Amino acid sequence: MNDIEPVEPYGSTKNLAKQGVAAFGMIGGGIFLFVMEALARFRVVGLVIGVITGIVGISALLSKDPDDNKPGFIITAAGLLVILSAAKVPGLQALAPILLSIGAVGLLVMGVWKGIQFFRGLKNRS
Repeated sequence: MNDIEPVEPYGSTKNLAKQGVAAFGMIGGGIFLFVMEALARFRVVGLVIGVITGIVGISALLSKDPDDNKPGFIITAAGLLVILSAAKVPGLQALAPILLSIGAVGLLVMGVWKGIQFFRGLKNRS
């Protein structure tokens, strides 16, 4: 009745798997933003990629997981930026590559941090 339940000194397997997937996704997203920045110079390709990226970002924002909100916001903003840049909105054509690079670096840094947390969790489990 008053049995002592063992407490795990490390996080759950579900949490650890979630960190690994998040790290992979954020690093992949950062690389994709760099590629998207290069392709956004072409009008039709930029519009198509911007719309697809915006839809993916909005779906991440609507996720139930609060860890998806920051990357979702960055991806949605990147999609909107590419759409406005490809539509030749004055002022954004010069500003868009800079902001996309900042977003890409931000996603890469968040991905590396999640990866470090993932590997620390793996180390604690062994």
